Amino acid sequence: MTVQHYFTTRELVFTALMTALVFAATYLPHIPIPLGYAHLGDAVIFLLALFAPRRAALLAACIGSALADLLGGFVLWVLPTLIIKFVMAALVYRIGRMGSGTAGRTRIIAALLLASLWMAAAYTLAGAVLYDSVAAALASSPGLLAEGLANSLIAFLLLPALRERFPRF
Repeated sequence: MTVQHYFTTRELVFTALMTALVFAATYLPHIPIPLGYAHLGDAVIFLLALFAPRRAALLAACIGSALADLLGGFVLWVLPTLIIKFVMAALVYRIGRMGSGTAGRTRIIAALLLASLWMAAAYTLAGAVLYDSVAAALASSPGLLAEGLANSLIAFLLLPALRERFPRF
């Protein structure tokens, strides 16, 4: 079977564009932290998970992030990134899209924070395994937590403007 059996041309193009957006937001603002780098790609992933169709959001999250690792010289991290970003986007998609009003905002905040905690914990665990050093992995935790909080805040602050521009989502 070809890709056409699974995606319409519109879905394929949208997913490719969103993958490129995740890649750019992850790759370009490289902020070094122990065992890796911080970036703004997670804010894009969070917004995609809240606005885009599920399949496009999940694929763009994991492929765009993994490409940034691959092309950024962090080849060792490609497989963990595929898994971590997929789960991260899935958490926000499942939890953050439910409800409206105050309850909806609370669920979105909970989803963003839970996904950020997942990301920090999963990367810390992966770092301990990949580098065979719990101490080295734990050194990256504060940077990962700060990255998660910053990306959560950025995504949450951009939500109202994006809802106005993309009301159908």
